[in-house]
Amino acid sequence: MRITRRSFAAASLGAPLAAQQKLPEETPEDLVKFVTYSRQVIAPTTVTDKEGGYVPNLQPHEFRLFDNGKPQKVTIENAARPLSLVVCVQANNTVESVLPNIKKIGLLLEGTVLGDNGQAAILAFDHRVRVMQDFTHDGDLLTKALNKINAGSTTSAMVDAVSEAARMLRRRDRSHKKVILLISETRDKGSQGKTRQALLDLQFGDVVVYSLNINRLVTSLMTRQPAPRPPSLPPGARHMPAGAPQTPESMAAYTGHYSGNYVPVLVEILRQAKALFVDNHVEAFTKHTGGTERSFLTFKDLERVVQDIGQEMQNQYLISYSPSTKDDGGYHEIVLQVTRPELRVRTRPGYWMAAIPEHMR
Repeated sequence: MRITRRSFAAASLGAPLAAQQKLPEETPEDLVKFVTYSRQVIAPTTVTDKEGGYVPNLQPHEFRLFDNGKPQKVTIENAARPLSLVVCVQANNTVESVLPNIKKIGLLLEGTVLGDNGQAAILAFDHRVRVMQDFTHDGDLLTKALNKINAGSTTSAMVDAVSEAARMLRRRDRSHKKVILLISETRDKGSQGKTRQALLDLQFGDVVVYSLNINRLVTSLMTRQPAPRPPSLPPGARHMPAGAPQTPESMAAYTGHYSGNYVPVLVEILRQAKALFVDNHVEAFTKHTGGTERSFLTFKDLERVVQDIGQEMQNQYLISYSPSTKDDGGYHEIVLQVTRPELRVRTRPGYWMAAIPEHMR
């Protein structure tokens, strides 16, 4: 923030009076900079027992939080504060077979996730990122927006969609819990934005990402493929062994050029196995924010997962603290523990902080 004599006089005199008076021109010596650095870190936290059940009613003294290895004094905010949710749905040609199931979750979101005061928005993406419904609590409106989503182009701008959802949530009330529910495959195809920028948007907005992963093997098997192009040469123009009939079927058997969709399926199987060892965009978003990845095949799976996410958010702790390590620039690692034995804790692993110049500390 920069305060000058002119801005100070305007603030002191009031806008109408300051507008009537002609203030002297500013000189470089008149400029005074006041810089204030304040950072309140919020760490949405889920605590479960060894059976996976959510553990409520823990007190601040039962948590131990370390920021870059240094213990911090934490407070627990009201986890029941209103929820702002953006549902991001992949809507390219590969998910056409699963869209009918996704379109059924509108009323489910209203009943099990949003609570009494929460609101959700619907966003669809292929090569475009489209807001199908702005924030509302009305399950019927959410359902209508979902029903308008149809399979589009061949690309999938997931990173761009997450960045847009983070910007939408940034404009919401600061007291709201902010969550993105990403229903998509795990890969990005065609985003203009960078993953790093999307992660920063999520961090500075205190946004948690939960993903419902669409299985790429299933979509590969179910995706409607374009008609194969006709061969460049007619059957009679190709060389064949002596005595062999020159028909399309015999040429296919001899050359191996089939019109079936076998090769793309094989490639997707290999990619599915390889993905077990390589981080994907969805994994980066969920791990960075303290969310989780889930998967589904049927509507019953989808219904169960959405209900479980709603239950988790209702039992989530919002731990906040002002870091004593604020002079340390770069990445800050968060380690959170609970004093009760056999409990499991999940929260964001850390955050980025800009270094404070020496002369401004």
